[in-house]
Amino acid sequence: MRTRLPRTGVAAALAGFLLLTACSGADVEADAGPSDASSTTPDAPGGSALDDLRDPAFPEPLLPLDDLLSGGPPPDGIPAIDDPRHEPVADVDWLEDDEAVLSLTVGAETRAYPLRVLTWHEIANDTVGGVPVAVTYCPLCNSGVAFERTVEGEETTFGVSGLLYADNLVMFDRATESLWPQLTGRAAVGVRTGTELRSIPMGTVGWAQFREEHPDALVLSRETGHARDYGRNPYVGYDDPGSDPLFPLPEAPDGRLPAKARVVGVGTGADAVAVERARLAAAGAVAVDVGGRPVTLWHLPGQRSALGAAEVAEGAEIGTVAAFVARLDGEDLHFARGTEGTITDGATGSTWNAFGRATDGPLTGRRLRPVVHLDTFWFSWVAFQPGTALVSP
Repeated sequence: MRTRLPRTGVAAALAGFLLLTACSGADVEADAGPSDASSTTPDAPGGSALDDLRDPAFPEPLLPLDDLLSGGPPPDGIPAIDDPRHEPVADVDWLEDDEAVLSLTVGAETRAYPLRVLTWHEIANDTVGGVPVAVTYCPLCNSGVAFERTVEGEETTFGVSGLLYADNLVMFDRATESLWPQLTGRAAVGVRTGTELRSIPMGTVGWAQFREEHPDALVLSRETGHARDYGRNPYVGYDDPGSDPLFPLPEAPDGRLPAKARVVGVGTGADAVAVERARLAAAGAVAVDVGGRPVTLWHLPGQRSALGAAEVAEGAEIGTVAAFVARLDGEDLHFARGTEGTITDGATGSTWNAFGRATDGPLTGRRLRPVVHLDTFWFSWVAFQPGTALVSP
């Protein structure tokens, strides 16, 4: 069995100080202190995809191996958070009101994961509502996705492989070291090829929105055990809609939209649907059909981009988007923009917030069922969903 150098071993081997390119190639200061986090090659048939992508014992890969590119760091060079610490909402004084956080609810428990932290780590292995989860964020795709991290009955953790596919974070599970593109949640290379993770609905919201809705929740702490400047954005200007993806894509971007146009995508395969974020912002609410299921997409003010300005909290206002099943008690509902950053339904005139909860009117207190969706760039969505329908409100 081969033991890989721990993260600090990588740093020590390079004289204790190293600038690593993060998923996007941005500067990341290597850890200076000791760490007991390391990974070992698993005792699994065929071995580790981190060591040999073309091991003949592996099943046929699900993507062209030549299109897996190195983002710069080695496996675990961008350290996932494996022992997350949390703070009560009331104790957090280091986030700005419009700053972006990922909001994850599992069962009766909700937690926030600030992008100013996850930008530097990309994966947090956590347990929420008693369920082992991997909370992931790829800055190159601006995509936050949450998964259950129990695979085929075995709990594991996920790390950052240092590889990219279509500029998307490629994770590896530490049980078998198979490779999993974040935007599919399906193992693409290694002994677990073809295995799918269970996705959990998660949205990116403004800190004030989260704080108001979940005043008793916990928030991922900046105390990660790693030295990072968590207020700084290492991807300054990356969200410029006229800019190109950082690394070459497997194919030329779909010309229906600029590569860096922001979209909201739902569904997969033949059911995949995308709405340009700018059009959703103009409309307020857009109804889409996803495999015969009515889905409503919303845009509300209250969130800044984490990828624009030098400071995460100072990006441009882009608003918050959300996706829900547009049905309650067996009845389809139709939604439109309300007043003061709200959404209303046409049937009852009830007012709804960004979390799908009715805050006023006959349906006060009722909640819509959230839908797994991606708030991402066009190039990344269409790379994994090439047959997507592009809906114009």
